[in-house]
Amino acid sequence: MLNERIEQALNEQINEEMWSAYLYLSMAAYCHHIGQPGMASWFEVQFKEEQDHAKILFNYINQRNGRVELKPVNAVPTEWKDVLDVYEATLKHEQHITSLINKLYALTHEANDFATQSMLKWFVDEQVEEEENAQTIIDNLRMIKDNGYGLYMLDKELGARTYTQAAPLANSTL
Repeated sequence: MLNERIEQALNEQINEEMWSAYLYLSMAAYCHHIGQPGMASWFEVQFKEEQDHAKILFNYINQRNGRVELKPVNAVPTEWKDVLDVYEATLKHEQHITSLINKLYALTHEANDFATQSMLKWFVDEQVEEEENAQTIIDNLRMIKDNGYGLYMLDKELGARTYTQAAPLANSTL
């Protein structure tokens, strides 16, 4: 059975993950609008991954005989200055999610909840990857600057990304 504080925190994290999914779908829409279909596709994959993150937490709460309580998802931004601004917002958001995951992990440590700690380890590792990916794209965009061909090539590269279901969901039914 889940500790009440941990159950509440996991439910809050589900909401954060769904907000993240909605944010990335908004970023995909923006990229489509400005003629960057590859970047839009990259954000559509992000959207699906964030939904996976919420589902992992959803499944875990249910496995531990807890109660999932879904809350409304707040509105997300819909406008950015340019693609660099979009990816800088992505990095900032991923850093925020990392801080939330770290707080959750610390809470499980305080409560001696080793099972939840073990589940959250996947999220800790995932956040390292998320931040690194966003930073790499930002570095590339800064190097490209206003070079149209460079932007075209990066858009093509990002568009090649494909969705892979999160490992913790491999044996579950969605």
